[in-house]
Amino acid sequence: MTKGVGLLVGAALLLSVPAAAQDQVKRGEYVFHAAGCAGCHTDVPAKGPLLAGGRALKTPYGVFFPPNITPDPAHGIGRWTETEFVQALRSGIGKGGTHLFPAFPYPSYAGMTDEDAKALFSYMRTVPAVAKPNREHEVSAPYGWRLAAWGWRLLFFGGPVAPPPPAGASAQVRRGHYLATALGHCGECHTPRNSFGALDVSRHHGGAQVPGGRIPNISSGALAEMNDDDLMTLFEMGMKPDGDMVAGEMAEVVHESTSRLTPEDRKALIAYLRAVPAVASEKKK
Repeated sequence: MTKGVGLLVGAALLLSVPAAAQDQVKRGEYVFHAAGCAGCHTDVPAKGPLLAGGRALKTPYGVFFPPNITPDPAHGIGRWTETEFVQALRSGIGKGGTHLFPAFPYPSYAGMTDEDAKALFSYMRTVPAVAKPNREHEVSAPYGWRLAAWGWRLLFFGGPVAPPPPAGASAQVRRGHYLATALGHCGECHTPRNSFGALDVSRHHGGAQVPGGRIPNISSGALAEMNDDDLMTLFEMGMKPDGDMVAGEMAEVVHESTSRLTPEDRKALIAYLRAVPAVASEKKK
């Protein structure tokens, strides 16, 4: 299916939704972009179909290939119920009781509200179905074992992973906290991990070393040299204060997520990042 045909099919599906449910779908579309679903579940480098999976996500433990989450009944989530979807999203347990690997950021999505999770499911049912089989992960033992995913969840998952908003936080900061932690899951990349791949929340947003590079520190101290206009420009169009453009995965985050937020939500995100306790960046190993 070409991109143009896919968009037409998606528009037709949306129009087929009863008028009373269209607001729910539109809310779900906003959540979809805020949560960055397309970035992992679409093979962007290969220009693959939206949400049809197959993108290679390289980690220290091997390569994960996110699944097809289009409404296709055979290869996607077409046979999933809303309850099953919300459970997978926020608890890491998929259809049939399968324990999902934490490469899927359910510890962050655990903070998503019922309303947003259900709206997201409503929107995703309008996405064109793609009959593309899922690809097996290429992860070494024991990290590729489902039993290990169960054990990891038992050890490291007890609810939303991110620290709560600062005490006495304003409504704007609380909204920014929700956008950054429950939806945007910024900490999944910008927070260092322990040897088991669990986030070190004591260094929340303090940057992380990854194979081939480093993800920057975005705690309040590291952002002190950027004013709010700088950050607004970065989140809206991906341009840094020096005129350079963000690249790689952050460029996708800007294109698919932060640029699609309302100006008010971008301001809330900035207000929250200003409130994140300053953390010193890790020394290079």
